[in-house]
Amino acid sequence: MAILPILKFPDPVLKEKSAPVERITPELSAAIDDLLDTMTASPGGVGISAPQVGILQRIVAVDVSAHRRGGQEENHGLLVLVNPEILAMGGRQIVREGCMSIPDYTANIERAQWVLVDSLDREGKRVILESVGFEAVAIQHEVDHLDGILFLDRVASLKTDLFRRRKYR
Repeated sequence: MAILPILKFPDPVLKEKSAPVERITPELSAAIDDLLDTMTASPGGVGISAPQVGILQRIVAVDVSAHRRGGQEENHGLLVLVNPEILAMGGRQIVREGCMSIPDYTANIERAQWVLVDSLDREGKRVILESVGFEAVAIQHEVDHLDGILFLDRVASLKTDLFRRRKYR
């Protein structure tokens, strides 16, 4: 297991679309372990996508349970989602988002309040889950990475909704 370097904007890999995972292999399981180690070692890290470490496969990890925003609401704990697809979403909220690939900025982004996600878990079993609040936001953010979308692409106004981060937490 290893902590992998996180790609930073404007690395062109971050704008590429990731390929679906065809099957879970021992090599893929090892890459997922590295992804989890990398997320855990990153300050404030509540989610990470495989493309952020240069792996163009449809894999994300999310765990908001220890974060001040996520620990106060119902959540699923550590999620590893392989080939996640958002089937439905609803509600709207404006949230302040940051990203390990864009460490110097945060922004106000409009996101759905809840999502219904279909994916595989790390063993290859199908999982359908409903997520709300901060966890739903983190899932949307990470799934965006799989399609080459950064939170900067969702900022309504760079002048009023983008903020320089004072310190990374």
